[in-house]
Amino acid sequence: MIIARSVSELRSALDTCKGGIGFVPTMGALHIGHRTLIDAARKENECVVVSIFVNPTQFLPGEDLSKYPRKEEADFKICELSGVDILFYPDVSAMYGEDEVRICAPDIRGYILEGTSRPGHFDGVLTVVMKLLNMVRPSRVYFGKKDAQQLALITQMCQNFFMNIEIVPMETVRESDGLALSSRNAYLNPIERQEALKLSAALKCATKMLMQGNTKSTEIKGAMEAILEPLDVEYVAVVNRAFELIDEVVIGDTIVLVAARVGMTRLIDNVWM
Repeated sequence: MIIARSVSELRSALDTCKGGIGFVPTMGALHIGHRTLIDAARKENECVVVSIFVNPTQFLPGEDLSKYPRKEEADFKICELSGVDILFYPDVSAMYGEDEVRICAPDIRGYILEGTSRPGHFDGVLTVVMKLLNMVRPSRVYFGKKDAQQLALITQMCQNFFMNIEIVPMETVRESDGLALSSRNAYLNPIERQEALKLSAALKCATKMLMQGNTKSTEIKGAMEAILEPLDVEYVAVVNRAFELIDEVVIGDTIVLVAARVGMTRLIDNVWM
């Protein structure tokens, strides 16, 4: 495995790649969910590139940038054991300069749900992803469905800028009790972790209601909100794949999403219907 810490080192390493490149951008603290993305990239491409970069521009003032989990040694070992060909591990100075051009999230879809509570967050996400895609030039890039709004906006960005890259969405990986894997789960104490199961329980309730024939968004949201009590819920939403709020679930074109704070930890989860 080649470890590149600068753009020039990355470009030199990429020159050794033969065939299609599969790319998995991450912020580190890798878990089984990341391994799933890497495994898919390994199966579908001749060369696999993983980036680890905790991107400061997507964190708002007061968020957990300084405390975000960093596990360099473990992450490097996971990448090596997973058959990663190139690990890109830049610092901030390699990624950002002064007075830069930035990518801006769309005025509507970038400022609803996650964008409402974290205004400007998606500007930072799209900017760093654009940089990484231009540096790596992958055939395919792999993202988890748990960050559904991020996935939708990155897909839109690639379409709007005519980028010839295949976006590969991957199913959310969960613990055996249903908790969606997240690097931020490390913040949870045992009691909070048990409380966090209310997110997946609420989504299971939504799925059960749909299977029983109830497609009304207001009724699904009401049942979910009851399960989520007494958590600090930021939103429960039923949207279509274009992230437009809808009154009724349409099979094959609906995502049910939830964001809530468990103690001091903000968690998100969703189910695609």
